[in-house]
Amino acid sequence: MAMADKKLSNESKNEFLEVLKSRFLEHSARHEGISWDDVAERIENNPEKLWSLWQMEETGGEPDLVKVDSQTGQYIFYDCSPETPAGRRNLCYDYAALVGRKKHPPQNSADRVAREIGIYMLDEEEYAYLQTIGEFDLKTSSWLVTPDDVRKHGGAIFGDRRYDRVFTYHNGADSYYGSRGFRGSLRV
Repeated sequence: MAMADKKLSNESKNEFLEVLKSRFLEHSARHEGISWDDVAERIENNPEKLWSLWQMEETGGEPDLVKVDSQTGQYIFYDCSPETPAGRRNLCYDYAALVGRKKHPPQNSADRVAREIGIYMLDEEEYAYLQTIGEFDLKTSSWLVTPDDVRKHGGAIFGDRRYDRVFTYHNGADSYYGSRGFRGSLRV
């Protein structure tokens, strides 16, 4: 996708920044001590990152700032929708699983969609952190970055929250479900 395709109009940008600001203020406990003006300035100065945040929003992720990298100063956004993003469900884990599935393959894979919109899938540690700032995936589940030693056997991992606990499970990487998607992160 060309850079021109990854740019929002001024009107769309302003409307979306208001959405992000509203969510930022509504969930201030996720990012105590951080000024929205500083965050907005950083986002506006990075049009490709703004576009990726917008894609997170458009696919149902409800991105919000969840932490700041203490070494780089980067703002880290995660998908904070209550359930796994609706626009990123029915995907197998990765492209290898997609091409390897001979019967009834899904339309795409989680890793390809993440790359297309310029974000990274959450790993186990990030998913566990997300679950400390709220309760997510009470009815759905989210693919997680899978360690190579699991993936080489054809598996992939996913997480959810049930019974007031966070679980990590495994499944065939080529499986896909209407209730499983993936959550992403973006550094700005």
